Amino acid sequence: MPLLATIRRTLMRRVVVRVTRAFYRGLYGMDLAEGVRISWGARLDKTNPKGVHVGAFTAIARGAIILTHDFVNREWKDTHIGKNCFLGYNCIVLPGITVGDHCIIAANSLVGRNVPSNSVVMGNPAKIVEQGIVTGEWGIRLDRGNASKIAH
Repeated sequence: MPLLATIRRTLMRRVVVRVTRAFYRGLYGMDLAEGVRISWGARLDKTNPKGVHVGAFTAIARGAIILTHDFVNREWKDTHIGKNCFLGYNCIVLPGITVGDHCIIAANSLVGRNVPSNSVVMGNPAKIVEQGIVTGEWGIRLDRGNASKIAH
């Protein structure tokens, strides 16, 4: 790929990420830390937007849903996602759930229970399939083939 196209693509990505984050923060008042990446196809609950809390350098993939309200039971709860996490395609995090730091939520998972830090969860309902993992920014695994990149 030509250098100019690479630079243009990189700059556009940075602009889009910042605009999306500013949109959710400014218009809805969501608590989004620095470095959060939200796909345009992700759905963050706008019924109780101040209940959405996402830690630094977390990535939320297309189709992922973070809920903060339960219409049937008329409840509004804060939902917390830790830092350096990855929420996979079409996953759902239910209201009142806390996902710890350095976690990976697999695609199409339904998270109905709190997730401890340094875990991988998957399934419906989501279950812990691995613990003790190490992730870097945006939930990228550092403990598999990337050991030289782990910050001590």
